[in-house]
Amino acid sequence: MLKQSEYQALVKEALSYYEKAHIVLTDEEKARIEVAEFDLGRVREVGLELLTYINTDRVCAKEMVLFPGQTCPEHWHVPTGGQEGKEETFRCRYGKVYLYVEGEGKREDIHGKIPSTPVTVFHEVILQAGEQYTIYPGTKHWFQGGDAGAVISEFS
Repeated sequence: MLKQSEYQALVKEALSYYEKAHIVLTDEEKARIEVAEFDLGRVREVGLELLTYINTDRVCAKEMVLFPGQTCPEHWHVPTGGQEGKEETFRCRYGKVYLYVEGEGKREDIHGKIPSTPVTVFHEVILQAGEQYTIYPGTKHWFQGGDAGAVISEFS
């Protein structure tokens, strides 16, 4: 669990990334930025910072920050409430994102670094600012910030 001072420092740093990406946030939105550490206690390695604009049963929109080398662990979106699972589109707004999804690709050929969390998919998609990729329901995926970090808009 993060100390409040550590949490606030991470939020402040995330705000600087939103500024680099020219994403304008209201004071109320800035106060709602979350730090996801996935209960691992290694947020700089495994975690992300995010602002959720909306998250309902039908639609979700978020802005996510990844610091350099910071990784969101491998996961997939399972069917819930009679729906087939979440389809999400990632649009890189700043920096570079290494996105790994199911498909062809070998562990030894990726450009990102293997995280300390379990990963099984290595089909690499590299997103630069202005590029996007859609992940379909049930697709295993994980992603990581490049050398300068990244800001990603998620639409699902």
